[in-house]
Amino acid sequence: MKLAKRLDVVKPSPTLAITAKAREMKSKGIDVVGFGAGEPDFDTPSMIKDAAKKAIDAGFTKYTPTNGIPELREAISARIREEHKLGYKASEVLVSCGGKHALYNLFQALLNDGDEVVIFTPYWVSYADMVRVAGGVPVLVETTMDTGFDSAPEQIRKAIGPKTRAVIVNSPSNPTGAMLSRRTLETVISCVKGTDILVVSDDIYDKLVYRGKFENVLDLDPSLQGQVALVNGASKTFSMTGWRIGWTAGPQALISAMQKLQDNSTSNPTSIAQKAALAALTQPGVDDEVEKMRKTFDERRKHIVARLNAIDGVRCFDPGGAFYAFPYVGELLKRTAPGASAPLGTDDKLIDLLLEKHLVAAVPGSAFGAPGYMRLSFATSMEQIDKGCDRIAEMAKSLK
Repeated sequence: MKLAKRLDVVKPSPTLAITAKAREMKSKGIDVVGFGAGEPDFDTPSMIKDAAKKAIDAGFTKYTPTNGIPELREAISARIREEHKLGYKASEVLVSCGGKHALYNLFQALLNDGDEVVIFTPYWVSYADMVRVAGGVPVLVETTMDTGFDSAPEQIRKAIGPKTRAVIVNSPSNPTGAMLSRRTLETVISCVKGTDILVVSDDIYDKLVYRGKFENVLDLDPSLQGQVALVNGASKTFSMTGWRIGWTAGPQALISAMQKLQDNSTSNPTSIAQKAALAALTQPGVDDEVEKMRKTFDERRKHIVARLNAIDGVRCFDPGGAFYAFPYVGELLKRTAPGASAPLGTDDKLIDLLLEKHLVAAVPGSAFGAPGYMRLSFATSMEQIDKGCDRIAEMAKSLK
């Protein structure tokens, strides 16, 4: 069958592929430690589930407005107003089937062929492919662990040019957990202010911060509101990854264009999930549950970073947010696995060895535009973290 050439620029998601492989191995009774999945291991808080059950019992199972039920959009607007002192009308909010869907809609609505989008590396695996499938060109700003995964102002200024249409800001970051410095955010603001460039602020990890406080570009300069799209969702904060609820708040012209696309693709997000998300944003006690999860993630963060830094050949950055460790494993790539005739050479080979021989699922840094690293999700129990780190240490010792 002849397929669309536009898909030639899209690769299968490495994170989903590795997670699926680990699940398949587990289904066969193999004791795999899964560090691959980027989702909280906690159950969705009970008051959110109760709201979904009530919606089902009340027969709230029909189509809703494409852009989401009004009360959910009002709740999102109220949350943004409370946390960022910004006013958004409900019509300037679009509810989609997850944050990923929101971003896909955004790039499809925004980009023409050849438009450039500035992306900081390491980056979430889907950013570059979403830009490419919309006809855009990713322009990468490289960061490393040695700079705290932050960028110099001159890097940002050099990346922005006459074809730039958007800059993606994801802080805390997937995959590094790094938080961009205020200097970097201010540089982005100074470069785009007064232009036709949109800042895409992916704030999906805004409630999972362990040092300092969360800030986005609008916290620093509210006057930029007409040039910013705030993308967020229920998945990470409320442990609702499977419910598929995300949203965008932004300029009316952009939101209307995104809604037109959504009208002709998915239509509305699931009605029941919308009621659950409404409860997540408004029910008393939910924020307390979120804080419990954040504190648990923080304990795991400290533990996994210490464990990884104790392994010969591994250096691990201490993340300020999210739930990922992103250690540098470049030294291990210079070493040779038992029975092999040449050094590993690439992080892909290291990840294959780790899964096939040592039963640990992780994601190679090259999937995020950062060869020589690997991503480990610590959204799992302390027992699993210890077991996985023990196995990584065993692998490192086996290399010569």
